[in-house]
Amino acid sequence: MEYISTRGNYDAVSAAEAIRLGMVPTGGLFVPKEIPQFSKEEIIEMQEMKYQEIAKKVLSVFLTDYTNQELEEAINSAYNTDKFTSEEITPLHRLNDNCYFLELWHGPTAAFKDLALQLLPYLLVQAIEKQELEEEVLILVATSGDTGKAALEGFKDVDGISIIVFYPQQGVSKVQEHQMVTTGGDNTSVVAVAGNFDDCQSSVKEIFGDKDFNELIEKKGYQFSSANSINWGRLVPQIIYYFAAYADLLSKDEIETGEKINVTVPTGNFGNILAGYYAYRMGLPINKFICASNDNNILTDFFDTGFYDKDRSFKETISPAMDILISSNLERFLFEITGHDSEKINNWYQQLREDDEFTIDSQTKEKIAKIFVGQYATEEETEEKIKEIYQEYNYVIDPHTAVGVKAYHDYLSKCDDKTKTIINSTASPYKFSSTVLSAIDDGAISEKIDEFEVLDRLEEETGITIHPGLKNLAELSVRHNFDCKVEDIRDMISQIIDE
Repeated sequence: MEYISTRGNYDAVSAAEAIRLGMVPTGGLFVPKEIPQFSKEEIIEMQEMKYQEIAKKVLSVFLTDYTNQELEEAINSAYNTDKFTSEEITPLHRLNDNCYFLELWHGPTAAFKDLALQLLPYLLVQAIEKQELEEEVLILVATSGDTGKAALEGFKDVDGISIIVFYPQQGVSKVQEHQMVTTGGDNTSVVAVAGNFDDCQSSVKEIFGDKDFNELIEKKGYQFSSANSINWGRLVPQIIYYFAAYADLLSKDEIETGEKINVTVPTGNFGNILAGYYAYRMGLPINKFICASNDNNILTDFFDTGFYDKDRSFKETISPAMDILISSNLERFLFEITGHDSEKINNWYQQLREDDEFTIDSQTKEKIAKIFVGQYATEEETEEKIKEIYQEYNYVIDPHTAVGVKAYHDYLSKCDDKTKTIINSTASPYKFSSTVLSAIDDGAISEKIDEFEVLDRLEEETGITIHPGLKNLAELSVRHNFDCKVEDIRDMISQIIDE
């Protein structure tokens, strides 16, 4: 399997090379040259498989330059009960006859990013060995909250790799921040940036394309790579859980063989939902993708109008992992839906760089509308859904998942679609305990209670055990206290590696 650039500006590379590089050095993102296909029979057979077996089946058709032994070692090291609290890895919770929560937060950091970032370090180390690199790999990560800790946890103390995480100062929850700044490992660094997530993400992407700075870093014995979803090695593991969820529905007789399902995904950077789209293109029977946004509803507007406009107010919300105006993986999606038309991609993204906007053609918009719909939730609606789901079903969801619920309900109100639907539950409610507890009981929190005390209060209120990755978090000592302005990120990188 070869990987090509969305902008047609780079020679095809192997899977290992695409994973090592992270993103296309000349701009753009790596995608598979062809999308592999699974037959109906192969998908049916998955209901008899464990998560690890489905993982191998999916990864083996994309990562063809990895041996069976390499994939098995990576999969078994990443997906086990030492790291995940559920043997199923991504258990499916049945809410009612038509709706299911795909719980993606049973990994070590209590967020869906663990599904990719527990595996990526093994894939990257193997890629380095295949490439016989002499330089140490320096991972740069921009995070809106969850990716940072998941990446730090996955890469800490991995030989030959260092990692620096940049997060928006005061733009993540206290729990998310404390998870990051208390991370161990001699190869980890965390930096608070005076800006928002888009500032962090744009800066990191610019650095990857900065030839002079890359040469400077190489002279110091390092080579850049990424653990964000711009790296194909981050995206491909997420395809797995869509097949696993469908197999689970089949095995429990919740659906008939070949029956189509809907998938609702709360998303900001578009990676999680794009992985589902790749599963669909591989043969998974999906009727509709419901793309759920918070008040930063740029994707909702895009799906409604075909007009992508990032010249708008950035809003800090109670679902901070979705506070994004530049959805990086949308580029991959547009490349795929246009039949690998790199000319269109170049034109659209040049317009985005120069004018902060672009408009897709009517033919592309029509193709998207057949499979995608965008919906969004306000802050108040998000809190209402947390309370509603708890009161009606005694089930606790985090604010990102609540955005997904609201989007799904809005979709139903417009079309009365009876198709059984999976909603991606992307984080443990304990990662956003103050928001969740306030939504469930608006009188439960006083100003005197800090966010760590709220974890215990939420457990008392709901009877749901605190996620082990968050228990006793307040007792951990801060190890990282770097901060900088957006324009000083390059200087900060140099400072860290020179220490």
